[in-house]
Amino acid sequence: MSDSHRHDYLLDTSGLSCPDPLLRLRNRVRTMTSGEVLLVKATDPTTERDFRHFCHFLGHRLLASCCRDGCYHYWIARK
Repeated sequence: MSDSHRHDYLLDTSGLSCPDPLLRLRNRVRTMTSGEVLLVKATDPTTERDFRHFCHFLGHRLLASCCRDGCYHYWIARK
């Protein structure tokens, strides 16, 4: 995956630790419309678990994820 993967918005939570990345993700997704894609960048390893659960329980789609050099990237589509 690369940053050129299709996305409509970017949320950079780098340097923040739990629960801040999840709270910011939740607030940002609320402002999006169905089908729009958010690229989230994070450095907190707990986002791997938290973001997957967030998508699963709320019905959003985790389209792709990867980790490069300690930076996690997630492409999330709003339901």
